[in-house]
Amino acid sequence: MQLISAEAVDRILDHHSLADALADAFRGGVAAPVRHHHTIERASGSDSTLLLMPAWSDFSQPVSGNGYMGVKIATVSPDNNSIGKPAVMAVYLLSDGTTGEPLALIDGQSLTLWRTATASALAGRYLARKGASRMAMIGAGKLSGHLIRAHAAMHPVEHVTIWNRSKANAEKLAEELAAEPFAVDVTEDRKAAIADADIISAATISATPLIEGAWLKPGAHVDLVGAFTPDLRESDDEAVRRATLFVDTFDGALKEAGDLVQPIEAGVISRSDVAAELAMLCRGDHPGRRDDTEITLFKSTGASLEDFAAGCLVWEKFQAV
Repeated sequence: MQLISAEAVDRILDHHSLADALADAFRGGVAAPVRHHHTIERASGSDSTLLLMPAWSDFSQPVSGNGYMGVKIATVSPDNNSIGKPAVMAVYLLSDGTTGEPLALIDGQSLTLWRTATASALAGRYLARKGASRMAMIGAGKLSGHLIRAHAAMHPVEHVTIWNRSKANAEKLAEELAAEPFAVDVTEDRKAAIADADIISAATISATPLIEGAWLKPGAHVDLVGAFTPDLRESDDEAVRRATLFVDTFDGALKEAGDLVQPIEAGVISRSDVAAELAMLCRGDHPGRRDDTEITLFKSTGASLEDFAAGCLVWEKFQAV
């Protein structure tokens, strides 16, 4: 069994080939149950969460070779930040699809960053306005840089404005992006950044909305990646009311995403207002954006299918080197 490090994942992957692999996986040929959640209760401090995210080649569909099976094992420990460690830890185990022989143990944190950002960028292929050149990034965590680079790989992004509760962290991210072929600045005026943007991406754990629908200009595309529980939320009622709504998976987003769960429960929108999941866009079952004035909103909560597609691509490229 091969051990594939975060550095190797970063070296191997690029956003276009990963987006294509994700699109192929969403079109079919992968079995991907909804992830398993297990709460680890603590006598003191915050509870931890153990996540198991399995997927495998669907042998009821045509597949090449033996196919694969895989599982991401992730933990979320909110108190880690206080001791200088990431809140999310993960590894990905990829095995032969027929024999179950372990093939690779892949760094799960890097894989998650790549697949999450690139899934958003893949959705943006169908939902962002063509020629989108201005982006606002709400949040400045590790995922934010990946989201900016992923969207910029798909669209002619010329300018990115970063807003974060901690301005220092936003400035640190801007420095990390200094060599990229687009201008980057930091702002404390969240409303102005959102109102100016063609693409607004958010990756936070906010419990109160940060993106107000009244601020969105015609043609804007909203990409919501954070707020991964029903109690969290990055957009307000007006944003989901004004936008055409899309999700990565119905099963995940309609159960876990506070941005949709809360307004559906409040009667602001209904389940039928969620137009399509990403598989429908990839298969052409839904055309995506209709015109340059439509506001679109994509909400992701993550899916084991995405980790599986990314893990298979990493393994195949790793072997080819």
